[in-house]
Amino acid sequence: MSTHRLIAGADEAGRGAWAGPLVAAAVIMPPGKRVRGVKDSKQLTPKQRVTLFPKIVTQAISCSVVCMSPAEIDQLGVHQANLFALSHCITHLDPQPDVVLVDGFTIAHYIPTTRMIHGDARNYTIAAASIVAKVVRDTLLQFMQQADDRYEFGTHKGYGTALHARQLQQCGVGPWHRRSFAPIAELLYTNH
Repeated sequence: MSTHRLIAGADEAGRGAWAGPLVAAAVIMPPGKRVRGVKDSKQLTPKQRVTLFPKIVTQAISCSVVCMSPAEIDQLGVHQANLFALSHCITHLDPQPDVVLVDGFTIAHYIPTTRMIHGDARNYTIAAASIVAKVVRDTLLQFMQQADDRYEFGTHKGYGTALHARQLQQCGVGPWHRRSFAPIAELLYTNH
């Protein structure tokens, strides 16, 4: 009787954005089975990611997502918020994995974890988690766009682009922005 170790991959999306949530995902994919086309989410088009997302989620043994709001990121700091989200999405996997491969970060966890630099480009399971995190975050940014179209979140996804900087100058800081991030904090300071 052969036994397979359950290996989870974990990754995040939105760590460096000026606005919107940080989203972490962890997935356990079935040993020996692969969803064709899965690779680092940054190497895929938005359409490819959206196409792969349901295939990953339905084929996964377990999948978990944790979102950190801008207020939580401001309170904890982006690094601690990132570690918190990654740790909690691992904790919420059911069944629990035997080992977790984490893209780029060392996490203290009761399940053994291994930090893998550029893991989303090197490991299938981390790549699957990167797609899940990115699609969930992009979907949330589309909802933000519908709720408040002044900032064009659907276009720049909350990242520090020239368009986003112009929208901030015109409209000011909104409730979706991370006030602890330097460009936002500077804008708040100069407008007081």
